[in-house]
Amino acid sequence: MNIKPLKTESDYREALKRMEQIFDAAIGSVESDEADILGLMIDEYEKKHYPIDAPDPIEAIKIRMEEMQLKQIDLVDVIGGKSRVSEVLNRKRKLTVEMIRNLTIRLNLSSEILIGDYKLIR
Repeated sequence: MNIKPLKTESDYREALKRMEQIFDAAIGSVESDEADILGLMIDEYEKKHYPIDAPDPIEAIKIRMEEMQLKQIDLVDVIGGKSRVSEVLNRKRKLTVEMIRNLTIRLNLSSEILIGDYKLIR
């Protein structure tokens, strides 16, 4: 096992290549231990150099709807009439505090995500 910190893009690419080679190593083997450590290092490097921004509230709702195989009609009881659901999802109307509370429960989304700011489309 020859592990060194990932300081450059070249180090990162080498780590990815090595991970491909040892990814399916038997649990408990030296290669498996190396893969565990390498995975943590790769993850930290990616968080620092390739951050992924959290989705805005509307995108988060749409993503969760897709995951739960929901349609707009399924949110009528949470947001209000069909037209209100459409207005919110099409960025014509902002979420209200009550909608955020209901969506937090219905979609199991963090209220922190739902209170984020986003632009309306006029």
